[in-house]
Amino acid sequence: MRHPERSEGSKELKGYVYILSNKTNRVLYIGVTNNLIKRVFEHKQHLMPGFTQKYKVTKLLYYEIFDYLQDAIAREKQIKGWLRKKKVDLIQSMNSKWEDLYEKLL
Repeated sequence: MRHPERSEGSKELKGYVYILSNKTNRVLYIGVTNNLIKRVFEHKQHLMPGFTQKYKVTKLLYYEIFDYLQDAIAREKQIKGWLRKKKVDLIQSMNSKWEDLYEKLL
């Protein structure tokens, strides 16, 4: 697997869709970014005001890498429209133990 932040010389921004949860896995948050490691770090340090800070959403459960940011944005919108069960199935497809994947990115 390629490193999530390395670009192959492209001037276009890569995109990442990610799903975070809280300690009990009751809350799911879907986000998009062009720098996955930095963004998850910001969530973990509670630097992102709003929903994720309020509900202590800091555990990276799932992510997808896209060559172009606009493709990641489209995918984020798609996933946000799904019912929770479909989101859970997506997480299960990559991370059946619901482990925090952040450390594996470093």
